[in-house]
Amino acid sequence: MERFLFVFFAALAACNANAISARQGSFNTYHLYTSQNIRIPTAIPPTEAAIRVSDINPNLKTVIVVHGHGGSMGTSLNPLVKDALLTREDVNVIVVDWSVFASQSYSNAVTAVPSVGTFLAGFISQAVIAEKVSLATLHLVGFDLGAHVVGFAGRVLNGNVARITGLNPSDSQWGSNSQRLSISDARYVEVIHTDSGLMFSNGIHDAIGHVDFYVNGGNNQPGCFYNNGCSHNRSWEVFAASLTHDHLIGNLCGTWLQISLNTCRSFTLPMGTNDLEKIGSGMYRVNTGRTYPY
Repeated sequence: MERFLFVFFAALAACNANAISARQGSFNTYHLYTSQNIRIPTAIPPTEAAIRVSDINPNLKTVIVVHGHGGSMGTSLNPLVKDALLTREDVNVIVVDWSVFASQSYSNAVTAVPSVGTFLAGFISQAVIAEKVSLATLHLVGFDLGAHVVGFAGRVLNGNVARITGLNPSDSQWGSNSQRLSISDARYVEVIHTDSGLMFSNGIHDAIGHVDFYVNGGNNQPGCFYNNGCSHNRSWEVFAASLTHDHLIGNLCGTWLQISLNTCRSFTLPMGTNDLEKIGSGMYRVNTGRTYPY
């Protein structure tokens, strides 16, 4: 029955991709890192046969990392997060490269997001059919536009992915977009906001996950000197720090005013990490320092 369902999902992914104006996601490439292969990745074609003979260990968690606009598999997000994951535990890390379209104008990259996410879902479906990946042990991590990419992937997979982490999801053209990353895209959706809520912010300010962490209030990160790009990138930096140090703790907030005034004093919850389940919901404020590991 499970095999039938994922053949169905794979077919659905292909149909959805065809319905989109172009097949941008067909240009995605997938690169595997493991504890035995930390520096030089293995490229995996998105077919059941290729995935079946790959070095993905089905007995481990799998984390898929997706960059944002202007990024690629070699940008700072991917090496830092990948290294942090493999430093902390024995996992499969798959880095998605969609730089063919992410390197284009922001509007072109936005247009590609649905297709990129749908083809990613197709890759995941093939990995499930090949018995290399289980949705119950799968964590999708996306930065910037990549947060919406993993949202699309999770949606095609009927919200059955164990966890999605959105790292400062892009706001421009997504703030009120019904297709943006949402709480229903995975069993647990965590969002880390570091550059949101101000006029020139890059990220969505709304609480869109099961848990939304607002780092230092969600904008103007320490050491960034009102540089939006610096604050935007801080989302993946603090996520990586949470993996290696497990020390960034949020306090539950009842209102936006409490987040802004730093008066959240309720329940606590660790931010980030690679835990697939967390007991908690709502908005949390996390206070950090200026330099890694914050």
